[in-house]
Amino acid sequence: MKMPCELIVTHILPTARGALAKELVHNHGMTQVQVANLFGVTSAAVSQYIKGLRGGNNLIDKSAYREDFYNMISDTADMVADGKDLTEALCEICSFVKNSGLLKALYVYEGYSGELGVCMECPRTTITIPEGL
Repeated sequence: MKMPCELIVTHILPTARGALAKELVHNHGMTQVQVANLFGVTSAAVSQYIKGLRGGNNLIDKSAYREDFYNMISDTADMVADGKDLTEALCEICSFVKNSGLLKALYVYEGYSGELGVCMECPRTTITIPEGL
């Protein structure tokens, strides 16, 4: 059985990043280069997010959670545009997925039934790399 984090990374994170990139560019006036720098990806990747070539997920779009998910993305874009840390914002999206029932829908989509994996809260550990390494 896949762990909850695996499902979120596979199905949710690309969709969230794509939708967030669209929101930041279209509704907050950020350039693709600015979004790329924020996300730590290339501007070509952001272009693919905006064109819908990367980051779409039919599971979300067909689910009962679609409207809530995209409302959260819109709110998250507002906060990121106002300076909120992107990692913290993505963690909040992950929490939404776990608490809304969307995680259970991901397990069903993957063909799992019965008792599902237990999700632990992320420790949100900061990793510091010493200079010179």
